[in-house]
Amino acid sequence: MQQAATDWVLADVRLPDGAPADLLLRGERIAAVGSGLAAAHPHAPRSDGHGHLVLPGLVDGHVHLDKTLTGLPWTPHPAGPTRASRIETERRLRKELPPVAQRASNLVQRAIASGTSAIRTHADVDPDIGLTHVHALLDVRARFAGRVHMQIVAFPQRGVASLPGMAALLDAAIADGADLLGGIDPITFDGTPHAQYELLFEIATRRGCGIDVHLHDAGGDGLAEIAALADYTTRHRLDGQVTVSHGFCLGAADDDALSRTAAAMAAARLSLVTHGGGASPLPPVKRLRELGVEVFAGNDDVRDLWSPFGNGDMLERAMLLAWRAGFRTDEDLALAFECASGAGARVLGIDDHGLAPGCRADLFTVAASGIGEAIAERPRRALVVHAGRVVARDGEVVQ
Repeated sequence: MQQAATDWVLADVRLPDGAPADLLLRGERIAAVGSGLAAAHPHAPRSDGHGHLVLPGLVDGHVHLDKTLTGLPWTPHPAGPTRASRIETERRLRKELPPVAQRASNLVQRAIASGTSAIRTHADVDPDIGLTHVHALLDVRARFAGRVHMQIVAFPQRGVASLPGMAALLDAAIADGADLLGGIDPITFDGTPHAQYELLFEIATRRGCGIDVHLHDAGGDGLAEIAALADYTTRHRLDGQVTVSHGFCLGAADDDALSRTAAAMAAARLSLVTHGGGASPLPPVKRLRELGVEVFAGNDDVRDLWSPFGNGDMLERAMLLAWRAGFRTDEDLALAFECASGAGARVLGIDDHGLAPGCRADLFTVAASGIGEAIAERPRRALVVHAGRVVARDGEVVQ
């Protein structure tokens, strides 16, 4: 049988359900999945999977590539315990750091080697630095095109309405190539949700982009911010294009408040991204999903001036999420993996994510018997494929 020039076979792998299989890859897609494909296509190039588990690519739905210190000598954590201290410490020290593109590239390479196929990164925007971080990450995205999919959020770390000129900067960021508008704790930073949301939704509606808002505020303030965000989303017809990042208030809400808020989120198709942070209430992942909210996962800060922890591995993030949520069964561990893979892909608009024929060939192999063991042990990724191309082997990026 005549083979297409781009056909190749990933032979002898194990699917998540335990079945042995070969995968026929054609261009950027999975053409077929099943037993005997290597033998049926003897002239196609072949890569041996050595019986390893094959999984769809990981998705980091919330990271700050412009903040990372990955690849630099160890830096003791310099900030105090409050968010305000971390913001001011970062403002003071960031001018002393190597270029954003250099540090971000270090982390992107680690993410690719760990099996990450898509990233949503936030890029700080404020009057001090203007759009320099956005432009740096646009360059990083271009450098790694074809090896990882990347969305950029223009992130107003210090508020929106309270800082003169911020709305114009955010608008310019979208014009220059950022994908989404960011926001942050509108009550804490801007006094009311409406002061911030009016500006964000006006730009988003005019520019045709999505919104991703950091909501750390606790208690009634946080719940009110989510309720207002759902209302603005529905009124501006941005259903399915708006994300709540963190939403710590959901982890401390009583049943009635949680049910009401989740219902509003589900009606507006607001998604929630969580990093399973150890010092904050964890939103109830399983309950929110049962109530119709799309919940996905991200690393958030990876070894930066905000936190000394993190290595960019979304399998490790799935483990941390499962550990904090009390997940122990293989079924629950599979749910944690879904948050770190398929759910994030859906939110990022990657609708053809998976291992079925016709899906994008974004996948990795790992020496594990199943998803549960992969999360618990987190072995080195043996092979990473993005858009049908091998981009990493044995934990190292293929240059």
